[in-house]
Amino acid sequence: MTNFSSPLLVGFETIEKSLERVAKSGESYPPYNIERIRDADGKTVMRITLAVAGFSADDLEVSTEESQLVIRGKRAEADDPGREFLHRGIAARQFQRAFVLADGMRVIGADLENGLLMIDLERPEPERLVRRITINDRG
Repeated sequence: MTNFSSPLLVGFETIEKSLERVAKSGESYPPYNIERIRDADGKTVMRITLAVAGFSADDLEVSTEESQLVIRGKRAEADDPGREFLHRGIAARQFQRAFVLADGMRVIGADLENGLLMIDLERPEPERLVRRITINDRG
């Protein structure tokens, strides 16, 4: 029995599934920040910043799939026979990082600068709708 099985919460099954997905993702690479910032127009946007040192824009893919923002990175390994690593601590492995997006969230842009991939998102203000429901008197 979960909190979302309450009879007062109608139609929240997708939120429960999203929370289960988030709980199962234990991957910590690449590290990331999520922050709320103001853009040049003064609007508040969300920014996800991932540390992707060593990856070029061609090595990265940002997409939205259903209700998720998915970032993939795959770097082509250039084997240089003249290089001998005494220690290799810079990760070159491929990755996939997914973020569950709330309804209405939109990606407005992505920039790569100094090894940081910055993805900006916005949530448009929802329309406040009040609709009166007609009651049919059948008795």
